[in-house]
Amino acid sequence: MALRVARGPRSGADGVWQAWAVHRFRRQDSLHRLADERFDVLVVGGGVTGAGVALDAASRGLKTALVEKGDFASGTSSKSSKMVHGGLRYLQQREFRLVYENLAERQLLLENAPHLVSRLPFLIPLFGRDGVVSKTVARSYSVALWLYDLTGGLRIGSRHRRVTKEEALAHLPTLRTESLVAGFLYFDARADDARLTLTLARTAALEHGAVVANYTAVVRLTADDRGATNGAIVRADPAVASSEFPIRARVVVNATGVWADDVRALDEGLHPHSIRPAKGVHVTVPAGRLPCDIAAVIPVPKDRRAIFVVSWPETDLVYLGTTDTDYQGSLDDPSCTPEDVDYLLEAANNVTTSRLTRADVTGVWAGLRPLLAPDKGRQVSERTADLSRRHTVHTSAHGVVTVTGGKLTTYRKMAEDTVDAVVLQLGESPKSRRCVTRSLPLLGATTATRDPVAMAQPHSHLLGRYGTESVAVLALAQGRPELLEPVVAGLPYIGAEFVYGAREEMAQTLDDVLARRTRAMIQRAQDTMAAAQAVAALIAPEMGWDEHAVAEQAARFVESCQKELLTAGLDLP
Repeated sequence: MALRVARGPRSGADGVWQAWAVHRFRRQDSLHRLADERFDVLVVGGGVTGAGVALDAASRGLKTALVEKGDFASGTSSKSSKMVHGGLRYLQQREFRLVYENLAERQLLLENAPHLVSRLPFLIPLFGRDGVVSKTVARSYSVALWLYDLTGGLRIGSRHRRVTKEEALAHLPTLRTESLVAGFLYFDARADDARLTLTLARTAALEHGAVVANYTAVVRLTADDRGATNGAIVRADPAVASSEFPIRARVVVNATGVWADDVRALDEGLHPHSIRPAKGVHVTVPAGRLPCDIAAVIPVPKDRRAIFVVSWPETDLVYLGTTDTDYQGSLDDPSCTPEDVDYLLEAANNVTTSRLTRADVTGVWAGLRPLLAPDKGRQVSERTADLSRRHTVHTSAHGVVTVTGGKLTTYRKMAEDTVDAVVLQLGESPKSRRCVTRSLPLLGATTATRDPVAMAQPHSHLLGRYGTESVAVLALAQGRPELLEPVVAGLPYIGAEFVYGAREEMAQTLDDVLARRTRAMIQRAQDTMAAAQAVAALIAPEMGWDEHAVAEQAARFVESCQKELLTAGLDLP
């Protein structure tokens, strides 16, 4: 597998062809460049949408900067259901165009990031009485699945089919046999949301010259004499006011998800209330307690919804989710409550014999969806589950371009629409700077993840996380064979992955490598806490931490994990 390097030439802001120097993904280097250079576009927000915007803009030849107040994907983009899908239930809401767009984007992701996005079969079990399922229920599923296939689902290479009771049990053995009649199987895709976001940011930087920095918060926007926004004041260290400096940019993009209204307030002076956050919660349980080798859609009759049960590759775990509830609390700290956990476990227990309890839960995560608030005066359902997942792009009177709404699957289309608006704001035609991301492979792209021989090799899980960059990860273990050993009990992550996250993926804290560069924290929280000190010591030379800093990072991480588990009503040993 060959390593990818930065390529040139690219077209700069002044229209002159430049060759980007090969540079590493280092925050300190980025901060210097952010302060010293002028940019065509400054993207605020390092979630999947912001990272997608940065890649789209940079790949069109715009000189691009991106800043994120926390870590990349630390908000919604690491806390999704990790699905790349059309959204079968959107057909029930007659969102046919949205489903078509979702499925088209799903296919592009499968082609451009085959190492990060993979096919996933979904089982819909059918239940009935006396071995007979309601004809109305069976017909409604059949019609919906045919529509799904015809709307674009067939692009994945397989169409849905009906399966027998025995076939359904082969995939989810604890389904209640007394009421299970048959099922349907259809096909969608999965992705590690945090790694997809990080890969977008790294692709923008390493292959297209974008300058990106995490933990760099926007304090205020700046404007020229005519009142047009021309950049932002950012703070490189949240605790140090003197770390503030300006970033100069011709256009600012607000891609901050659920925080979009806060940035719009900096621009417009008023809080527009364009976002209606919805909380989604997931829980992880051992596969031995709820065995499932693919994904399953199980009904929650009491509120006319369904949740997913999803196998987790390379682990003996599955996760359940999601809830979908209106949210009024702090945007920075959504939490999983005991009621959320019980809701998901009860849903699983209603259709299986697993008898899950809170004691089975090994990890939790809660995130907020940035749903578009309905227009004033428009009658809509009170349920956030009924709100549209469409996106919108808005340009303010001061020239700030805001993108809101949408979902993980459609990040690329959201980015394309946003950068089209940026190009217009720059006084150019989108036709002169056409979007190229429809056929742009992401860093590390390889089809080796679909090769059974390759996936049977030692450390094959690296291919599904790093693609061709697996070579660079494994190279860190030359002369250090201990880095080839798993670090967190029950999980496949090897020491080299943590070192690579610190050295090459701009991790700044222990939480960054345990929660997002790897997903250990949300998979096995207790085992991850037990390994925190060892991981902190392992990456200390890369981070410049002394013994005190190692202890502090480990203590801070453990305290955060314990708080999350206790808030969810889970007992600590």
